[in-house]
Amino acid sequence: MRLMIRIFQKNTNEDTYYTLLKKDLHRTAQDIQDAYSNLENAIEPDLIDCYIYELNAVQMRYKFLLATIKKMEESLP
Repeated sequence: MRLMIRIFQKNTNEDTYYTLLKKDLHRTAQDIQDAYSNLENAIEPDLIDCYIYELNAVQMRYKFLLATIKKMEESLP
């Protein structure tokens, strides 16, 4: 009985982690849109540089989250 409880707890923890990753991915997608919007409206050279760095960082985060989610989905039975 304890083994079954542990198995279910593991799946619940993985599902929670997966759900958090998906939420973070959606939040990051919104951050990408915001960074593009900020970049389009910037006219000061320093702000343009700032938004370019921000956009690159958010895109890298998005790629990482997407790859992590894909790995989790591939490992599911």
